[in-house]
Amino acid sequence: MGDLILYLGITFIGYIIGDKVKKRGIQLAWTGKIQTFAISALVFAMGVRIGCNDDVVSKLDSIGLYAVIFTFVVMLFSIFSITIARKMLGINRYGLRGEDTEEYTSKKSMEAGENKGSGNFKPDPMTVLIVFFVALGIAAGYFVIGKYMPNLDIFNEFLGLAIKIGLCTLLVFVGMDIGIEGKVIAQFKSVGIRILAIPAAIVAGTFIGAAVCSIILPISLKESLAIGAGFGWYSLAPGIIMDKGLVIAGAISFMHNVMREIFAIVLIPMVAHHIGYVETVGMPGAAAMDVCLPIVERSTSSATAIYSFVSGVFLSIAVPILVPFILNVF
Repeated sequence: MGDLILYLGITFIGYIIGDKVKKRGIQLAWTGKIQTFAISALVFAMGVRIGCNDDVVSKLDSIGLYAVIFTFVVMLFSIFSITIARKMLGINRYGLRGEDTEEYTSKKSMEAGENKGSGNFKPDPMTVLIVFFVALGIAAGYFVIGKYMPNLDIFNEFLGLAIKIGLCTLLVFVGMDIGIEGKVIAQFKSVGIRILAIPAAIVAGTFIGAAVCSIILPISLKESLAIGAGFGWYSLAPGIIMDKGLVIAGAISFMHNVMREIFAIVLIPMVAHHIGYVETVGMPGAAAMDVCLPIVERSTSSATAIYSFVSGVFLSIAVPILVPFILNVF
């Protein structure tokens, strides 16, 4: 809860700064470059944390395979559920409603046509950048930090603090972009309480995907639903599951939640470009409010960042409620 308040406060401070900048007509062309640099540093640090974790690296076999399949199935159903929900809400693929959507859609369609060029496929630059730095971080963590760092516990504490500082820095800029955009709050008000339909769709899509995984993988329905209810929160859900004596399910939960966050970081730009802005919110789960929020905002729009933050908060609150409930009821 402390982190939730911190992230909300930091983003709100950024919003106030952005609103003042907008009113004074100041142009901040340099913020995008700083965000790109900060995102690269953030995903590199996360890669290092994964690479130097022997528990994760040593389990990249059958449990890892189950986690990979589970992650892709759950993310796929989450995206599909959001698409249905946003169409029912009258939200276009750019996360907008109302009179401003036509002009915005035309502009984005024109940009997409320009990027398409001669018809040859070109990977999204942000995706390439993220993949590169995640891979570089994992390699550095496994081959250098994990082997030559004398005290990994202290290093992980330092790395965790560095990630949190970098994340707070990014969230300030996210808030600034929301404030500078100006129309974001109006769009949010036009959706109103119905914005909760997006995280609700993520929950529904996740559980449907988890149920499917209980059929195609050697995991019980109870275990699958509990794993899915972690919504990417790898520091909480696996502990709750293991506390019930479900060690294998706990291991799968840990790897799945880590993968949901990492895969989301890599795939958000691609999904935003080819499927829809709001759909990007469903992939990271709870991390949509913090780690993945800057990447969502950078790959989509300030309006979508609102959906991302609200969804992340909703899912973060749901994890400690739903995981124990599923384990106790089923």
